Amino acid sequence: MVTSLTIIRYPVLLIPFAFAGMALHRLPLAANKKISFYKLMGSGRNGTFDKQPDLRQWAILTVRETFINNGATEAQLIHELYGDFLFYWFRFFRCETSTLLLEPIEGHGTWDNKKSFGDLPAKSEYDGPLAVLTRATLRFSKLRAFWENVPPVAGLMSTAPGFLISYGIGEVPWLKQATFSVWRSKSDMKAFAYGLKEHAEVIQKTRRENWYSEDMFTRFKILYSSGTVRGIKPLDGML
Repeated sequence: MVTSLTIIRYPVLLIPFAFAGMALHRLPLAANKKISFYKLMGSGRNGTFDKQPDLRQWAILTVRETFINNGATEAQLIHELYGDFLFYWFRFFRCETSTLLLEPIEGHGTWDNKKSFGDLPAKSEYDGPLAVLTRATLRFSKLRAFWENVPPVAGLMSTAPGFLISYGIGEVPWLKQATFSVWRSKSDMKAFAYGLKEHAEVIQKTRRENWYSEDMFTRFKILYSSGTVRGIKPLDGML
């Protein structure tokens, strides 16, 4: 099973077309028989859970059974993954894109009541460069608790040893949130997630106070990276 995550940035004057894309892009993605699951999402400003959206930055996540990549350029990858409509849309509106190809290797939880990345073991022996997707649907009654506790602690991630990049993404502002992050190793990621006292305490509080109506935690092996975000190749020389 192969997952793709593409980060898209629009020129500031073309932001209205980004909103239009959120509606129109569902059609070709839903019609693509190779795609078993997809999400179109917005993005936060600070690379993690964030109440302030970055209206220039958006994301597409897809899952498919197989995908063979022979060192394609970013443009070729967009075309092969998403088809003609999205390829020409991004080109016409001068979008900057960056794509990661990923293999889900371990995790738990559901997304829209589905095991979106298949039946995964809770743990694996892999300890190389790792991507992590943490997402949740928040309960209305727990919104205040979440936004008071989680973003300040998540903000510490950027200074953690082994941290490479992260994106705050989500389907619904404030309610359906996710963070996608990349680490040099599983050991580095676990040192932050469970070794940092503040982070470990918040994890325990989310479970004890039942903040989420649904949540998911998935780890991925990174297969390929291409394209740029803000003119920078996100993982250039890092893997």
